[in-house]
Amino acid sequence: MKASKRIMVQGTGSSVGKSIITAGLCRLFYKAGYDTAPFKSQNMALNSFITEDGGEMGRAQVVQAEACNKKPDVRMNPILLKPTTDRKAQVILNGKVFDQMDAVGYHAYKAHLKEAVQTTFDSLVADHDVVVIEGAGSPAEINLRENDLVNMGMAEMADSPVLLVGDIDKGGVFASLYGTMKLLEPSEQARIKGFIINKFRGDVEILKPGLDMIEELTGVPVLGVVPYTVLKIEDEDSLSERFKRERDIQQKIQIEVLYLPHVSNFTDFDIFELQPDVHLRYVMRGDSIGDPDVLIIPGSKNTIEDLMYLKNAGLDEQIIRLYRKGKRVVGICGGYQILGKTIKDPHATESAIEQINGLGLLDVETIFETVKTTTQVEAVTNGFNGELKELNGQPIKGYEIHMGQSTRLSGEPLTKIHSRLGTAVDVEDGAISEDGKIFGTYIHGIFDTQAFTEQFLNVIRREKGIEESEASGL
Repeated sequence: MKASKRIMVQGTGSSVGKSIITAGLCRLFYKAGYDTAPFKSQNMALNSFITEDGGEMGRAQVVQAEACNKKPDVRMNPILLKPTTDRKAQVILNGKVFDQMDAVGYHAYKAHLKEAVQTTFDSLVADHDVVVIEGAGSPAEINLRENDLVNMGMAEMADSPVLLVGDIDKGGVFASLYGTMKLLEPSEQARIKGFIINKFRGDVEILKPGLDMIEELTGVPVLGVVPYTVLKIEDEDSLSERFKRERDIQQKIQIEVLYLPHVSNFTDFDIFELQPDVHLRYVMRGDSIGDPDVLIIPGSKNTIEDLMYLKNAGLDEQIIRLYRKGKRVVGICGGYQILGKTIKDPHATESAIEQINGLGLLDVETIFETVKTTTQVEAVTNGFNGELKELNGQPIKGYEIHMGQSTRLSGEPLTKIHSRLGTAVDVEDGAISEDGKIFGTYIHGIFDTQAFTEQFLNVIRREKGIEESEASGL
């Protein structure tokens, strides 16, 4: 057993940069020669990852694990909350589905989860020299202080010092740092050993008088000012600023992703942001679909409600019109289910709606089961035809996270899975339309395979008369 050190990163609010600062500290400790691991007791995010043993955890801790040169381990994120509606969330405990609860029920139940969190944390600590702990939201949410297990409650359980991060780009950073301190109990204030001011733009000399004053007011030193930097690192959740960023519309290949109300695993499309000749646009609520070369329907934590959203917003008709114009439509996981003929939910897994018609663009039927599929996979592309025929035979690595099981009624599978969690299998996945313009798959991360994505984009480049790329930096 190792005598592990621990340090915790908390923030004055959501999206102030806790995850990135935590990843940075993980990397620093690792490079200094310490056996390091990240930890976040409770994560609320629809972006998740499947470990080698089939456990589900938040992707922020996956990035932090990579910074430590560690394989992702569900002990790094024992509780993952995945919202299924505005009021309910699926509770993942130690990598497996535990229950579905509303906010009031979960808040009341948290006291029972503390022992599990403590046990998991102690196990992680025993195996590492340093554990870097990330908080969630703000520790100053006084209505949530009772039974807290992710901010100061976790700091107490871990007996950890705390760094408090504030985002100056939002404005009011000194007020947020000071206000956070003053809403904490004296014992909690004593745990805060330093401030970090994140996302600073401009000349730090202008900032220095404010640094001196906040130190004098609180007695806590400012340990660092981090400059504003656009980092191409996976985001944790839907607070991501990427959806608000505009890119050069003169870029050649147009790809649009529907930002569903319950969108999950939008990191599937990070790869396109690295392409200098790709314009990636997220179609937000109230927006219309444009005229993209490729439209992607992403994963969803509530496929039925998101399908209803598409229909109520008239986006279903826009998708069909786009397909009739000869454009490509791709569905990943929930998006694949939406492209099919019907979705059935006999066990009320997602909603009270027992059956709903999909878009009918793929000859597929889906039934929601009570057991969740969570697995890493290796597959080979199979069913591409037409202009995309050259994509067949490409090896693919990714992962599956889904409650639904889809049956292809005709045609070819998109991929053939030959390995799940390292065990040989022979499973057909996905579907593709006869003309090859529409395809869907359960495999998250299909576009993270360099050779596959390079060939996929090169087909579109040829069609548009754009110079092909042999190595575009994927």
